[in-house]
Amino acid sequence: MVSALALAFYLAKTTEAEEVFVPVLNINRSELPLRGDNVFFLQKINIPESLLIFRDEIDLHALHQAGQLTLILVDHHVLPKGDAALEEAVAEVLDHRPIEQRHCPPCHVSVELVGSCATLVTERILQGAPEILDRQTAALLHGTIILDCVNMDLKVGKATAKDSKYVEKLEALFPDLPRRNDIFDSLQKAKFDISGLTTEQMLRKDQKTISRQGTKVAISAIYMDLEAFLQRSDLIADLHAFCQAHNCDVLVTMTIFFNTHNEPVRQLAIFCPHAALRMMICGVLEHSHSPSLKLTPAPSTHPHLQAYLQGNTQVSRKKLLPLLQEALSAYFDSMKIPSGQPETEAVCRELADKELDRAGNSLVPGLSQDEEEPPLPPTPMNSLVDECPLDQGLPKLSAEVIFEKCSQISQSQSTAASLSKK
Repeated sequence: MVSALALAFYLAKTTEAEEVFVPVLNINRSELPLRGDNVFFLQKINIPESLLIFRDEIDLHALHQAGQLTLILVDHHVLPKGDAALEEAVAEVLDHRPIEQRHCPPCHVSVELVGSCATLVTERILQGAPEILDRQTAALLHGTIILDCVNMDLKVGKATAKDSKYVEKLEALFPDLPRRNDIFDSLQKAKFDISGLTTEQMLRKDQKTISRQGTKVAISAIYMDLEAFLQRSDLIADLHAFCQAHNCDVLVTMTIFFNTHNEPVRQLAIFCPHAALRMMICGVLEHSHSPSLKLTPAPSTHPHLQAYLQGNTQVSRKKLLPLLQEALSAYFDSMKIPSGQPETEAVCRELADKELDRAGNSLVPGLSQDEEEPPLPPTPMNSLVDECPLDQGLPKLSAEVIFEKCSQISQSQSTAASLSKK
Protein backbone atom coordinates (compact mmCIF):
# COMPACT_ATOMS: atom_id res chain seq x y z
CA MET A 1 0.00 0.00 0.00
CA VAL A 2 2.68 2.50 1.01
CA SER A 3 4.92 1.58 -1.90
CA ALA A 4 2.11 2.30 -4.37
CA LEU A 5 1.17 5.60 -2.71
CA ALA A 6 4.76 6.84 -2.45
CA LEU A 7 5.83 5.82 -5.95
CA ALA A 8 2.74 7.41 -7.52
CA PHE A 9 3.49 10.59 -5.55
CA TYR A 10 7.07 10.59 -6.87
CA LEU A 11 6.06 10.00 -10.48
CA ALA A 12 3.35 12.66 -10.33
CA LYS A 13 5.89 15.19 -9.05
CA THR A 14 8.70 14.34 -11.49
CA THR A 15 7.01 13.44 -14.80
CA GLU A 16 6.28 16.22 -17.27
CA ALA A 17 4.00 14.09 -19.45
CA GLU A 18 0.24 14.45 -19.16
CA GLU A 19 -0.33 11.01 -17.64
CA VAL A 20 -2.28 10.77 -14.41
CA PHE A 21 -0.56 8.51 -11.86
CA VAL A 22 -3.15 6.68 -9.77
CA PRO A 23 -2.07 4.55 -6.80
CA VAL A 24 -4.43 1.54 -6.83
CA LEU A 25 -4.48 -0.45 -3.61
CA ASN A 26 -4.66 -4.03 -4.75
CA ILE A 27 -7.43 -5.22 -2.44
CA ASN A 28 -11.16 -4.65 -2.36
CA ARG A 29 -12.22 -1.75 -0.17
CA SER A 30 -14.08 -4.20 2.07
CA GLU A 31 -10.75 -5.94 2.80
CA LEU A 32 -9.12 -2.87 4.36
CA PRO A 33 -10.56 -3.39 7.88
CA LEU A 34 -8.83 -6.79 7.92
CA ARG A 35 -5.47 -5.02 7.84
CA GLY A 36 -5.44 -3.29 11.17
CA ASP A 37 -1.90 -1.97 10.80
CA ASN A 38 -2.83 -0.31 7.49
CA VAL A 39 -5.94 1.31 8.96
CA PHE A 40 -4.02 2.53 12.01
CA PHE A 41 -1.15 3.90 9.91
CA LEU A 42 -3.42 5.78 7.52
CA GLN A 43 -5.14 7.46 10.46
CA LYS A 44 -1.83 8.28 12.15
CA ILE A 45 -0.40 9.87 8.99
CA ASN A 46 -3.66 11.77 8.36
CA ILE A 47 -4.58 10.14 5.05
CA PRO A 48 -8.39 9.78 4.78
CA GLU A 49 -9.53 6.40 3.53
CA SER A 50 -12.02 8.19 1.29
CA LEU A 51 -9.13 9.46 -0.86
CA LEU A 52 -7.85 5.96 -1.65
CA ILE A 53 -8.72 3.96 -4.76
CA PHE A 54 -9.08 0.20 -4.37
CA ARG A 55 -8.92 -2.50 -7.00
CA ASP A 56 -12.67 -3.16 -7.00
CA GLU A 57 -13.32 0.52 -7.73
CA ILE A 58 -11.49 0.78 -11.03
CA ASP A 59 -11.91 -1.33 -14.17
CA LEU A 60 -8.36 -1.81 -15.39
CA HIS A 61 -9.48 -4.05 -18.24
CA ALA A 62 -11.76 -1.36 -19.67
CA LEU A 63 -8.98 1.23 -19.44
CA HIS A 64 -6.61 -1.19 -21.17
CA GLN A 65 -9.05 -1.92 -23.97
CA ALA A 66 -9.41 1.84 -24.47
CA GLY A 67 -5.64 2.18 -24.77
CA GLN A 68 -5.45 4.36 -21.67
CA LEU A 69 -3.59 2.10 -19.23
CA THR A 70 0.03 1.67 -18.23
CA LEU A 71 0.76 -0.42 -15.16
CA ILE A 72 3.65 -0.44 -12.73
CA LEU A 73 3.59 -3.45 -10.40
CA VAL A 74 4.93 -2.57 -6.97
CA ASP A 75 5.79 -5.14 -4.28
CA HIS A 76 4.68 -8.04 -6.50
CA HIS A 77 5.30 -9.26 -10.02
CA VAL A 78 2.79 -12.06 -10.74
CA LEU A 79 -0.54 -11.39 -12.43
CA PRO A 80 -3.45 -13.81 -11.88
CA LYS A 81 -4.95 -15.68 -14.79
CA GLY A 82 -7.88 -13.29 -14.84
CA ASP A 83 -5.49 -10.40 -15.48
CA ALA A 84 -3.37 -12.12 -18.14
CA ALA A 85 -4.60 -9.63 -20.75
CA LEU A 86 -3.11 -6.77 -18.70
CA GLU A 87 0.43 -8.10 -18.95
CA GLU A 88 1.11 -6.12 -22.13
CA ALA A 89 0.21 -2.94 -20.21
CA VAL A 90 2.87 -3.54 -17.54
CA ALA A 91 5.74 -1.12 -18.14
CA GLU A 92 7.78 -1.79 -15.00
CA VAL A 93 8.08 -4.04 -11.97
CA LEU A 94 9.56 -2.90 -8.66
CA ASP A 95 9.78 -5.76 -6.18
CA HIS A 96 11.89 -7.30 -3.43
CA ARG A 97 10.91 -10.95 -3.98
CA PRO A 98 12.78 -13.55 -6.05
CA ILE A 99 11.50 -13.44 -9.61
CA GLU A 100 9.33 -16.27 -10.94
CA GLN A 101 10.69 -16.30 -14.47
CA ARG A 102 7.70 -18.11 -15.94
CA HIS A 103 5.25 -15.48 -14.70
CA CYS A 104 7.07 -12.15 -14.66
CA PRO A 105 5.87 -9.71 -17.36
CA PRO A 106 8.36 -8.97 -20.19
CA CYS A 107 9.23 -5.42 -19.18
CA HIS A 108 11.80 -3.47 -17.18
CA VAL A 109 12.18 -5.34 -13.89
CA SER A 110 13.84 -3.81 -10.83
CA VAL A 111 14.26 -6.45 -8.15
CA GLU A 112 16.50 -6.40 -5.12
CA LEU A 113 16.18 -8.81 -2.20
CA VAL A 114 15.82 -6.27 0.60
CA GLY A 115 13.55 -6.52 3.62
CA SER A 116 10.97 -4.01 2.39
CA CYS A 117 9.88 -2.81 -1.03
CA ALA A 118 9.42 0.60 0.62
CA THR A 119 13.23 0.72 0.85
CA LEU A 120 13.48 0.57 -2.95
CA VAL A 121 10.86 3.31 -3.32
CA THR A 122 12.73 5.47 -0.81
CA GLU A 123 15.95 4.93 -2.75
CA ARG A 124 14.31 6.00 -6.01
CA ILE A 125 12.92 9.17 -4.46
CA LEU A 126 16.12 10.21 -2.71
CA GLN A 127 18.26 9.50 -5.77
CA GLY A 128 15.84 11.01 -8.28
CA ALA A 129 14.24 14.03 -6.59
CA PRO A 130 14.99 14.29 -2.86
CA GLU A 131 13.54 17.81 -2.76
CA ILE A 132 9.97 16.52 -3.23
CA LEU A 133 10.03 14.30 -0.14
CA ASP A 134 7.78 15.73 2.57
CA ARG A 135 7.36 14.56 6.14
CA GLN A 136 4.08 12.74 5.47
CA THR A 137 5.58 10.57 2.73
CA ALA A 138 8.77 10.08 4.74
CA ALA A 139 6.75 8.89 7.75
CA LEU A 140 4.87 6.38 5.57
CA LEU A 141 8.08 4.94 4.17
CA HIS A 142 9.93 5.00 7.50
CA GLY A 143 7.22 3.14 9.41
CA THR A 144 6.73 0.56 6.68
CA ILE A 145 10.40 -0.34 6.44
CA ILE A 146 10.61 -0.69 10.23
CA LEU A 147 7.55 -2.94 10.33
CA ASP A 148 8.65 -5.10 7.38
CA CYS A 149 12.14 -5.48 8.83
CA VAL A 150 10.89 -6.32 12.35
CA ASN A 151 12.28 -3.16 13.92
CA MET A 152 15.62 -3.67 12.16
CA ASP A 153 16.39 -6.52 14.59
CA LEU A 154 19.63 -8.19 13.51
CA LYS A 155 18.64 -11.44 15.24
CA VAL A 156 15.57 -11.77 13.04
CA GLY A 157 17.61 -11.14 9.92
CA LYS A 158 14.95 -9.44 7.78
CA ALA A 159 16.76 -6.09 7.47
CA THR A 160 19.56 -5.71 4.93
CA ALA A 161 22.27 -3.06 4.87
CA LYS A 162 20.22 -1.08 2.34
CA ASP A 163 17.11 -1.15 4.55
CA SER A 164 19.13 0.23 7.47
CA LYS A 165 20.80 2.82 5.24
CA TYR A 166 17.53 4.36 4.07
CA VAL A 167 15.87 4.26 7.48
CA GLU A 168 18.83 6.28 8.77
CA LYS A 169 18.61 8.69 5.82
CA LEU A 170 14.92 9.32 6.48
CA GLU A 171 15.64 9.92 10.18
CA ALA A 172 18.43 12.35 9.30
CA LEU A 173 16.16 14.32 6.95
CA PHE A 174 13.23 14.36 9.39
CA PRO A 175 14.56 14.16 12.99
CA ASP A 176 11.04 14.38 14.44
CA LEU A 177 9.96 11.01 13.00
CA PRO A 178 8.65 8.62 15.69
CA ARG A 179 11.14 6.47 17.57
CA ARG A 180 11.60 3.08 15.95
CA ASN A 181 10.39 1.14 18.98
CA ASP A 182 7.29 3.30 19.29
CA ILE A 183 6.20 2.98 15.67
CA PHE A 184 6.98 -0.75 15.52
CA ASP A 185 5.12 -1.54 18.75
CA SER A 186 2.07 0.47 17.72
CA LEU A 187 1.90 -1.12 14.26
CA GLN A 188 2.39 -4.61 15.68
CA LYS A 189 -0.39 -4.01 18.19
CA ALA A 190 -2.68 -2.77 15.43
CA LYS A 191 -1.85 -5.80 13.26
CA PHE A 192 -2.97 -8.17 16.03
CA ASP A 193 -6.03 -6.15 17.00
CA ILE A 194 -9.24 -7.90 15.92
CA SER A 195 -11.54 -6.25 18.46
CA GLY A 196 -13.58 -4.40 15.85
CA LEU A 197 -13.99 -7.28 13.38
CA THR A 198 -17.00 -9.47 12.77
CA THR A 199 -16.61 -13.25 12.95
CA GLU A 200 -16.57 -13.43 9.16
CA GLN A 201 -13.84 -10.77 8.96
CA MET A 202 -11.78 -12.53 11.63
CA LEU A 203 -11.92 -15.77 9.64
CA ARG A 204 -10.98 -14.03 6.38
CA LYS A 205 -8.18 -11.95 7.87
CA ASP A 206 -5.61 -14.75 7.70
CA GLN A 207 -7.06 -17.66 5.74
CA LYS A 208 -5.60 -20.48 3.65
CA THR A 209 -7.46 -23.15 1.73
CA ILE A 210 -6.74 -26.67 0.52
CA SER A 211 -8.95 -28.97 -1.52
CA ARG A 212 -9.15 -32.54 -2.72
CA GLN A 213 -11.65 -33.95 -5.21
CA GLY A 214 -13.99 -31.01 -4.79
CA THR A 215 -13.91 -31.00 -0.98
CA LYS A 216 -12.55 -27.70 0.33
CA VAL A 217 -11.01 -26.98 3.73
CA ALA A 218 -10.46 -23.43 4.99
CA ILE A 219 -7.83 -22.88 7.67
CA SER A 220 -8.00 -19.56 9.52
CA ALA A 221 -5.56 -18.20 12.08
CA ILE A 222 -7.18 -16.03 14.75
CA TYR A 223 -5.20 -14.15 17.38
CA MET A 224 -7.36 -14.66 20.45
CA ASP A 225 -8.25 -17.28 23.06
CA LEU A 226 -10.41 -20.10 21.69
CA GLU A 227 -12.76 -19.94 24.68
CA ALA A 228 -13.53 -16.30 23.93
CA PHE A 229 -13.99 -17.11 20.25
CA LEU A 230 -16.46 -19.93 20.98
CA GLN A 231 -18.50 -17.60 23.18
CA ARG A 232 -19.16 -15.11 20.37
CA SER A 233 -22.87 -14.58 19.78
CA ASP A 234 -24.43 -16.41 16.83
CA LEU A 235 -21.12 -18.21 16.25
CA ILE A 236 -22.52 -21.37 14.65
CA ALA A 237 -24.75 -19.36 12.32
CA ASP A 238 -21.71 -17.28 11.34
CA LEU A 239 -19.61 -20.40 10.72
CA HIS A 240 -22.33 -21.91 8.56
CA ALA A 241 -22.64 -18.64 6.63
CA PHE A 242 -18.86 -18.43 6.15
CA CYS A 243 -18.65 -21.98 4.79
CA GLN A 244 -21.55 -21.35 2.46
CA ALA A 245 -20.17 -18.05 1.18
CA HIS A 246 -16.70 -19.51 0.57
CA ASN A 247 -17.87 -22.95 -0.63
CA CYS A 248 -16.06 -24.69 2.24
CA ASP A 249 -16.91 -28.14 3.56
CA VAL A 250 -14.65 -27.82 6.61
CA LEU A 251 -13.45 -24.83 8.61
CA VAL A 252 -10.38 -25.31 10.80
CA THR A 253 -9.56 -22.46 13.16
CA MET A 254 -6.17 -22.19 14.83
CA THR A 255 -6.24 -19.63 17.64
CA ILE A 256 -2.97 -18.11 18.81
CA PHE A 257 -2.33 -15.88 21.80
CA PHE A 258 0.28 -15.31 24.49
CA ASN A 259 -0.21 -16.19 28.14
CA THR A 260 0.88 -14.15 31.16
CA HIS A 261 4.40 -15.56 30.83
CA ASN A 262 4.55 -14.35 27.20
CA GLU A 263 4.48 -17.95 25.98
CA PRO A 264 2.56 -18.83 22.79
CA VAL A 265 -0.66 -20.81 23.19
CA ARG A 266 -2.29 -22.61 20.26
CA GLN A 267 -5.76 -24.12 20.11
CA LEU A 268 -7.79 -25.77 17.36
CA ALA A 269 -11.45 -25.91 16.42
CA ILE A 270 -12.77 -28.13 13.61
CA PHE A 271 -16.20 -27.15 12.30
CA CYS A 272 -17.84 -29.52 9.82
CA PRO A 273 -21.53 -30.43 9.54
CA HIS A 274 -20.58 -33.71 7.83
CA ALA A 275 -19.94 -36.10 10.73
CA ALA A 276 -17.86 -38.69 8.87
CA LEU A 277 -15.52 -36.07 7.41
CA ARG A 278 -15.17 -34.31 10.76
CA MET A 279 -14.36 -37.60 12.52
CA MET A 280 -11.74 -38.47 9.91
CA ILE A 281 -9.97 -35.13 10.28
CA CYS A 282 -10.10 -35.26 14.07
CA GLY A 283 -8.78 -38.82 14.06
CA VAL A 284 -5.77 -37.96 11.92
CA LEU A 285 -4.93 -34.89 13.99
CA GLU A 286 -5.37 -36.65 17.35
CA HIS A 287 -3.17 -39.61 16.43
CA SER A 288 -0.47 -37.84 14.44
CA HIS A 289 3.00 -38.48 15.83
CA SER A 290 5.20 -36.74 13.28
CA PRO A 291 4.50 -34.07 14.25
CA SER A 292 2.59 -34.78 17.42
CA LEU A 293 0.08 -32.02 18.16
CA LYS A 294 -0.55 -33.32 21.71
CA LEU A 295 -4.22 -32.45 21.48
CA THR A 296 -6.51 -32.36 24.50
CA PRO A 297 -10.27 -32.10 23.82
CA ALA A 298 -11.68 -28.78 25.02
CA PRO A 299 -15.29 -28.19 26.14
CA SER A 300 -17.66 -27.25 23.33
CA THR A 301 -21.45 -27.30 23.37
CA HIS A 302 -21.69 -26.33 19.72
CA PRO A 303 -22.94 -28.96 17.26
CA HIS A 304 -20.64 -29.97 14.43
CA LEU A 305 -17.63 -28.44 16.23
CA GLN A 306 -14.72 -30.19 17.97
CA ALA A 307 -12.31 -28.05 20.00
CA TYR A 308 -8.81 -28.88 21.25
CA LEU A 309 -6.00 -27.47 23.34
CA GLN A 310 -2.76 -27.95 21.37
CA GLY A 311 0.05 -29.02 23.67
CA ASN A 312 2.77 -28.78 21.03
CA THR A 313 2.89 -25.08 20.21
CA GLN A 314 5.67 -25.61 17.67
CA VAL A 315 3.15 -27.05 15.20
CA SER A 316 2.14 -23.99 13.19
CA ARG A 317 -0.53 -23.85 10.53
CA LYS A 318 2.19 -24.49 7.94
CA LYS A 319 2.87 -27.85 9.59
CA LEU A 320 -0.83 -28.58 10.04
CA LEU A 321 -1.65 -28.33 6.33
CA PRO A 322 -0.02 -31.66 5.28
CA LEU A 323 -2.00 -33.45 7.99
CA LEU A 324 -5.23 -31.98 6.69
CA GLN A 325 -4.31 -33.00 3.15
CA GLU A 326 -3.70 -36.53 4.36
CA ALA A 327 -7.00 -36.55 6.24
CA LEU A 328 -8.80 -35.67 3.01
CA SER A 329 -7.01 -38.52 1.24
CA ALA A 330 -8.04 -40.91 4.01
CA TYR A 331 -11.60 -39.71 3.79
CA PHE A 332 -11.82 -40.40 0.07
CA ASP A 333 -10.15 -43.77 0.58
CA SER A 334 -13.01 -44.56 2.96
CA MET A 335 -15.43 -43.99 0.12
CA LYS A 336 -13.93 -47.02 -1.66
CA ILE A 337 -15.25 -49.54 0.90
CA PRO A 338 -16.74 -52.81 -0.45
CA SER A 339 -20.28 -52.70 -1.82
CA GLY A 340 -22.93 -53.26 0.82
CA GLN A 341 -20.72 -52.19 3.75
CA PRO A 342 -22.22 -49.12 5.46
CA GLU A 343 -20.12 -46.00 5.75
CA THR A 344 -20.00 -45.19 9.45
CA GLU A 345 -18.04 -42.95 11.73
CA ALA A 346 -16.35 -46.07 13.13
CA VAL A 347 -15.09 -47.03 9.67
CA CYS A 348 -13.74 -43.52 9.18
CA ARG A 349 -12.03 -43.62 12.56
CA GLU A 350 -10.40 -46.98 11.72
CA LEU A 351 -9.19 -45.74 8.37
CA ALA A 352 -7.90 -42.57 9.99
CA ASP A 353 -5.77 -44.67 12.35
CA LYS A 354 -4.30 -46.54 9.37
CA GLU A 355 -3.33 -43.25 7.76
CA LEU A 356 -1.44 -41.85 10.74
CA ASP A 357 2.06 -42.78 9.61
CA ARG A 358 1.52 -41.30 6.18
CA ALA A 359 -0.07 -38.22 7.69
CA GLY A 360 2.90 -37.59 9.94
CA ASN A 361 5.56 -38.03 7.29
CA SER A 362 4.09 -36.69 4.04
CA LEU A 363 4.88 -33.24 2.74
CA VAL A 364 2.68 -31.29 0.37
CA PRO A 365 4.57 -29.32 -2.31
CA GLY A 366 4.00 -25.60 -2.40
CA LEU A 367 3.33 -25.02 1.30
CA SER A 368 6.69 -23.45 2.15
CA GLN A 369 5.45 -19.85 1.94
CA ASP A 370 2.62 -20.20 4.45
CA GLU A 371 2.44 -19.04 8.06
CA GLU A 372 5.34 -17.26 9.69
CA GLU A 373 6.32 -18.68 13.06
CA PRO A 374 5.23 -16.77 16.20
CA PRO A 375 5.42 -14.21 17.65
CA LEU A 376 4.71 -12.39 14.37
CA PRO A 377 1.56 -13.05 12.34
CA PRO A 378 1.98 -14.03 8.70
CA THR A 379 2.33 -11.38 6.05
CA PRO A 380 -0.92 -10.93 4.07
CA MET A 381 -0.92 -12.90 0.85
CA ASN A 382 0.34 -11.37 -2.35
CA SER A 383 -2.82 -9.82 -3.72
CA LEU A 384 -1.95 -10.67 -7.33
CA VAL A 385 -1.94 -14.46 -7.21
CA ASP A 386 -4.48 -17.00 -8.36
CA GLU A 387 -7.49 -17.61 -6.18
CA CYS A 388 -7.19 -14.22 -4.48
CA PRO A 389 -10.26 -12.07 -3.72
CA LEU A 390 -9.37 -9.85 -6.66
CA ASP A 391 -9.56 -12.64 -9.25
CA GLN A 392 -13.15 -11.79 -10.13
CA GLY A 393 -15.22 -9.30 -12.07
CA LEU A 394 -14.75 -5.62 -11.28
CA PRO A 395 -17.31 -2.84 -11.04
CA LYS A 396 -16.90 0.33 -13.03
CA LEU A 397 -15.21 3.57 -12.05
CA SER A 398 -15.51 6.48 -14.42
CA ALA A 399 -12.57 8.62 -15.50
CA GLU A 400 -14.29 11.62 -13.93
CA VAL A 401 -14.24 10.00 -10.50
CA ILE A 402 -10.55 9.10 -10.89
CA PHE A 403 -9.63 12.69 -11.75
CA GLU A 404 -11.74 13.97 -8.85
CA LYS A 405 -9.94 11.68 -6.39
CA CYS A 406 -6.54 12.72 -7.76
CA SER A 407 -7.50 16.37 -7.33
CA GLN A 408 -8.54 15.70 -3.74
CA ILE A 409 -5.20 14.02 -3.05
CA SER A 410 -3.31 16.99 -4.52
CA GLN A 411 -5.35 19.45 -2.44
CA SER A 412 -4.79 17.37 0.68
CA GLN A 413 -1.03 17.37 0.10
CA SER A 414 -0.99 21.12 -0.53
CA THR A 415 -2.91 21.73 2.70
CA ALA A 416 -0.54 19.46 4.65
CA ALA A 417 2.47 21.29 3.21
CA SER A 418 1.03 24.67 4.19
CA LEU A 419 0.36 23.50 7.72
CA SER A 420 3.89 22.12 8.12
CA LYS A 421 5.35 25.46 7.03
CA LYS A 422 3.29 27.32 9.61
